[in-house]
Parts: sequence; C-alpha cells; structure tokens
Amino acid sequence: MDLQLKESFFIVTGAGSGFGRAIAELLLNEGAQVLAVARTEKVLAEFKNQWNNQLNYIVGDITQSIIQQEVIQFIDGKYLSGVLINAGGPPAKKMNELTQADWDESYHLLVQWKIAFTSLLLPVFRRQQYGRFLFIESISVKQPVENLILSNTFRPAIVGFAKSLSQEYAAENITFNVMAPGYHNTSAMQRLFMKKADLLKISVEEAKSSIENSIPVGRMGEAFEMAQPAVWLLSKQARFVTGQTFSHDGGSVKGIFG
Repeated sequence: MDLQLKESFFIVTGAGSGFGRAIAELLLNEGAQVLAVARTEKVLAEFKNQWNNQLNYIVGDITQSIIQQEVIQFIDGKYLSGVLINAGGPPAKKMNELTQADWDESYHLLVQWKIAFTSLLLPVFRRQQYGRFLFIESISVKQPVENLILSNTFRPAIVGFAKSLSQEYAAENITFNVMAPGYHNTSAMQRLFMKKADLLKISVEEAKSSIENSIPVGRMGEAFEMAQPAVWLLSKQARFVTGQTFSHDGGSVKGIFG
C-alpha cells in the first residue's frame, strides 16, 4: 500500500529509542520528513547522520514547556502532517510505595504535558484543516498492569481526552487515535522485569520469562511491528479512523473489545 507520505512532515517525540525511534524510522523509509525530539544529543546526531536532509532534531525533554515552544518555533510556516505524542513511563511501584510527589510527577509525565502540547499544535492543524494526532499509551488503558498503579491510573485519561477531541474536530479532518502496546522488547520493559524479580525473589531473566510466557503468542512484540499500524494511522489513508484505541499486545488484553 502506498501511504502517500513522501515529503510529508511529522513530529515524533521520544524518538531516541523504542516505539518513537521505530516509528520515526518507518516514516523516513516512506519518504517523510521528520522532526525527532529526544533527550540524548548523541543518539539524535547519529540518527541525523543516517538520514541527512530528511531528519531534523531537537534535544530536550518534550514534557517541558520550553522544549514544546522550541518545536512550535521550528514548525512555523511548515505544513505539518501529524504528530506522535510519546514519552517515557512512570516507575513500577505499588500503592504503599508511593509518595504524593510520585503522583504529582506521574500526572505531569502521563497527562499534563500531552494536553499542553496538543493545545499548542491544534491551531496549526486547524489552519490547515488537516492533521493526525497519535498517542502512544499502554494496555493499562484497557486492563491494569501489575505493579504499575501510576500508569493504570493516569493513562486512561488520555484515552478520554483523545476521544473527546475526536468528536470536536472530526469535521476539520483532524484525527485523534491511541495505540495501547502490551509487552514489547524495548528498554522500558526493564523496570517491570526488575520489579517482578524483586517482589518474587527471582532473577531478572526468570521475571522476563514469566512475563513472556503470559503472552498468548508466546513472545514479546518488537517496536518495528507496532510502527507499521502506527504509521498507517498517521497517514492520509486513515482519514475515516478517529477516536479509537488500538491494542498491540499479542493477545494479552482479555476483554472482548481488546
């Protein structure tokens, strides 16, 4: 399928590794221009070397307003096709391990900055009468994940946010969708392996095997596998899809509408 992405322009946050990197790479492979945002300059500089004129980058923490404003300044006057809203997750903890500071920091990490960044980008898309928002969340929006009470609590808020906006802006050809990944072979999984190992007094490798064995397909996903539906959702071809939350989880979600 031709996704018609050649010379389209996308913002990808959390582009240094994991899902963000995989999605950015696939967009570039499809001929798109990408502004990659991540915190590690060395990683982004190496990425830029691979893609030369197709890739630009901003170094910084996208959850901070100063970096969001830098992105807005960069896109001034450009036609923006879509944005991947993606950042790291909260620590793996149980209720009795949390402080009020943990809750406040996780609200900022998982909710607050996404609303602020969306608010900055919406006027750009409205002027164009076109745009694609795609949020990377977690299967915790569909069923709780053990030892991730912070994620279980806050990530569903973005599903409600995206669904509400999808209703408000559908007539302006601006779509809002969410991807809810399950267990994937990314560095972010390490915190879950370590937490499970600590609680059960087993090795990290044993904890990893335990999690992997719980997945119906018998293995963890790869970031490049999730990149494929994500890039489709960011394309013009997905114009009739909005307000949806898509699992990518190897069958882990048990609900009928998983």
